[in-house]
Amino acid sequence: MNDNTEATLSRAQDATFDAAAMARRLAEEPAPDIADALDRLEPEEGSAVLALLPAERAVEVLDQPSLDHGGDMLALLPREQAAPLLAGMSADRAADVLKEMEEEVRVDLLGRLDRENRATLDRLLAYPENTAGSIMTTEFVSVPSSWTIAQVLHHIRIVERTRETVYAVFVTDPVKQTLVHAVPLRRLISGDPHANVLTAVPARRLISISAQAPREEAIRLIARHDLLAVPVVDARNHLIGIVTVDDVIDAMVERDTEQVQRMGGMAAVEEPYLEAGFWHMIRKRAGWLSILLVGEMITASAMQGFQGELEKAIVLSLFIPLIMSSGGNSGSQAASLLIRELALQQVRIADWWRVARRELPSGLILGSILGVIAFGRIAAWQYFGLYDHGAHWLLIGLTVGLALVAIVTFGSMCGSMLPFILQRVGFDPATASAPFVATLVDVTGLVIYFSVALVVLRGTLL
Repeated sequence: MNDNTEATLSRAQDATFDAAAMARRLAEEPAPDIADALDRLEPEEGSAVLALLPAERAVEVLDQPSLDHGGDMLALLPREQAAPLLAGMSADRAADVLKEMEEEVRVDLLGRLDRENRATLDRLLAYPENTAGSIMTTEFVSVPSSWTIAQVLHHIRIVERTRETVYAVFVTDPVKQTLVHAVPLRRLISGDPHANVLTAVPARRLISISAQAPREEAIRLIARHDLLAVPVVDARNHLIGIVTVDDVIDAMVERDTEQVQRMGGMAAVEEPYLEAGFWHMIRKRAGWLSILLVGEMITASAMQGFQGELEKAIVLSLFIPLIMSSGGNSGSQAASLLIRELALQQVRIADWWRVARRELPSGLILGSILGVIAFGRIAAWQYFGLYDHGAHWLLIGLTVGLALVAIVTFGSMCGSMLPFILQRVGFDPATASAPFVATLVDVTGLVIYFSVALVVLRGTLL
């Protein structure tokens, strides 16, 4: 948001709210800045400002993905004013806004639209969340394969203002109405105007996606093939929409936000942090914290099970934080790597064995490095008199070193395999969050640590 918009918003909030004055000041600002300004108002105030903007400007603002409360603002407008604004919006954005409204308001607004707009929005609203169909738009340029390049370019000039993008033109069979290919605008401009449009088709194969496919598949296709838009087809290969690169960017931001929140050990929050209700945020965070607490209670129980060993060799307790954190860190590292790879489909469930064969030696080497460092620390403290670990300090150092090798290896294997298991049973791999993996490895790490101590220190301290 630029300085002028900030100043306008500040003046409007410092004094008695004047919607007309604010609308006049915002009218010349870029649409994204207007959307940011309206989001910082109460929905009732934002709706009042929106109502006073020129209709074309209001549509442009409502079309901004950054407008978080567009549905609330539109629902507060008089129906006779809201319906034309909804009809003027891009179809995919209008569908997103309608999803934010209560059913009664949504049905009323849809009933005020013309048959074509209503049918388009009904179809978009019917697609399940997180599918390619739910983020596609129906405003694309399609032409029959019998046209010449000159006819196609003339058609683009006519419909350009009503289409979300013209950078890709989709060629269909004039009889079957099935998708034939996609032609980049650049190839049309550089082609022979009198030649058939199919002469401008690139050599690569046609890339398309089903409306029921996961939206992650659309993200992968656009990124992998460097596309500006990917066509969406039905079961009979009829073109029903396109997913554009800006739709993909919005979907990626939403997906990555959810994954980061889950990896931080909490349920996904849809609203921005400062706009989410206090108790709503508490509910989102409390559930996971409670689950993790139960896990840590198991850790406490494990320590109680080895209370006798701790009483005989109290020096072992000094290294419990080191042991637990090292295992948790190695597990979190592996989980973070694999969650990302699974999300990008660079690793699939069938690759679990290849990952296991890679993580096992990695864990052994990483654990050995940490084990040597820990042993060196114990030896250095003993040698320089910084701490006396007792007459059996060599065995204590060996215990800690060997335990680190085992725990780091276990943590790496656990962190790398857990995302595969979760995806296999139908859960989001991001649920294998760093706190969750760390808690799981904490419990097993203690068991491993004291089991190693029982073997190495038997007949001496234990």
